[in-house]
Amino acid sequence: MEKRFSQWKKQCVSKLDQSKKGSVDEDITHVVSLLNGCEEYFTTSSCSGRIILIDGAPESSEVHKRNCVWLFVSHHKCKSDELVAALASSSGDVVMKFEPFVLHVQCRRLEDAQLLHSVAINSGFRNSGLTVSKTGKIITAVRSTHGLEAPLSHEGKLLVPHEYIHFLSQTANRKMEENLRRIHRFYQNLLSALPIEKLQISDPPISHGAQETPHRLETEEEQEKKKTSVYERRRKRELHHQTDSFHGDGSVPELDDCLDLFT
Repeated sequence: MEKRFSQWKKQCVSKLDQSKKGSVDEDITHVVSLLNGCEEYFTTSSCSGRIILIDGAPESSEVHKRNCVWLFVSHHKCKSDELVAALASSSGDVVMKFEPFVLHVQCRRLEDAQLLHSVAINSGFRNSGLTVSKTGKIITAVRSTHGLEAPLSHEGKLLVPHEYIHFLSQTANRKMEENLRRIHRFYQNLLSALPIEKLQISDPPISHGAQETPHRLETEEEQEKKKTSVYERRRKRELHHQTDSFHGDGSVPELDDCLDLFT
């Protein structure tokens, strides 16, 4: 199984990106790089979160992404004027969606998957799951449920006033902000959970709206300080758990007690 995992990882990372965008989303490049840099994991698909307008056929009872037109897509916050402008070209049934961060990771061993699943749950991704396929592939899906979906038009006719579209854009933007906070927590918790010697740390992307600074390579001293900081955080956490156990303030639950493999 160890050899098969290495073969699967090699095949996956050598493939071309099959997504519409053709590359990893900017806000999760550091997460994807961290996982792919570990021998125990590799990512198979991902999305940092997006706001989209999908124009489907009027006669269809459901909006299928493969059989429809994408009028608008943004992996960042949007403006209501952008949505209104995109709706002008609609000829079918338009649905606005906010889809939160999702990440699928193949894991070498079950205990590796359990660790990643626990990190996801503790970071706010309550809908995350873990599955084992018939071929032995162990997949952890990191995802949450704070999505949004609202119909806006029917047969090309707008069904709601512009004020409502403005309200939806504000709601979607707040969800996007929460989405980015969860991604940040997931990355930080992942750094604390992974063995220090296996970390290949990359800088998180600058939040949109913040002033960008020129990128520079870290010195070896700076990289060592960063790794030491991660180690110290994890060591303090372990000592804290041990102290609670010694004083009878509560026991530390086993990892398996925190996981539901069928969620």
